[in-house]
Amino acid sequence: MFSRPHRRFNPLTGEWVLVSPHRTERPWRGQEELGPSETLPAYDPECYLCPGNARAGGQRNPGYRDVFVFDNDFSALLGDTPTAEFGREDLLLARSERGTCRVVCFSPRHDLTLPELDLASLSKVIEAFTDQYLELGQLPWINHVQIFENRGAIMGASNPHPHGQIWANETVPEQPAKELGACLRYSEEKGSCLLCDYLAVEQAEKARLVCENEHFVALVPFWAVWPFEVLLLSRRHLNAFPDLNVVERNGLADILKRLTTRFDNLFLASFPYSMGFHQRPTDGRDYPALHFHAHFYPPLLRSASVRKFMVGYEMLAEPQRDLTPESAAERLRDLSEVHYKLNGEYPA
Repeated sequence: MFSRPHRRFNPLTGEWVLVSPHRTERPWRGQEELGPSETLPAYDPECYLCPGNARAGGQRNPGYRDVFVFDNDFSALLGDTPTAEFGREDLLLARSERGTCRVVCFSPRHDLTLPELDLASLSKVIEAFTDQYLELGQLPWINHVQIFENRGAIMGASNPHPHGQIWANETVPEQPAKELGACLRYSEEKGSCLLCDYLAVEQAEKARLVCENEHFVALVPFWAVWPFEVLLLSRRHLNAFPDLNVVERNGLADILKRLTTRFDNLFLASFPYSMGFHQRPTDGRDYPALHFHAHFYPPLLRSASVRKFMVGYEMLAEPQRDLTPESAAERLRDLSEVHYKLNGEYPA
């Protein structure tokens, strides 16, 4: 059924992706680069995120022992931005945007990435995400809190120290707004949750499942654009980090570790990605149709040195992929959950 060119629909965004499975047989002569091989120290005196060190903005980090959160010294959003609208309503419209940005250091250790943290440390990261969502969401002019991680230099991470970011906006940004609208329309038409129904389909088919536990499921979505894209879904219908109970938070830590370990084991390298959680806006309204989830967008295609680029047709027409989501899920599913670096051996 899926061996010939076809398009797949993403019900969360209303967009299509072209899938061309037969192209996986073509010879590759694209760009290749050396994979990451640097061994990092546990503490780097030159790192502006390590405990006790001075940051680029001049402030000095405390001697933190677990998770550390601070206001971004070079924030993309500013809280004192005056409200304004300028340009023309038809073609040249612009509006001011208030907000704030924070950095979340996952660990004082400079050399540990998300899959290398133990479950207790990962649970503290999730607690910090929850606290930040609540704290920032209580600001009257913040209506959306975006929690995300860019891992790896090719994803724009300017520092290898394990960290994520939080950007809190006055308005709901484009991608979460698209998903929210789709979930609301689906709920009105079907009387049920879009992602609850989708998860039920995926659990029945099993072809795109990667890993799961009692509380969360990680899968390659049917409409995936990136080669090893993953959608992380809560089994229970909930809206945001504060809705997770203690057991579910531990379950989220478990599934994050298992998934990111598979990523690293896929090409035996520190696996780059952009990851982010989509959850309830913080405008004070209820959103019962929204389902808590996270997206993982990794760029690697064939190895640690070959990545996918959005070019040509994909920039001018619509996204396209060769490796089917089913094949990508099978490859991830079959990988060891023991991190090759921590185990000291490469998986078979």
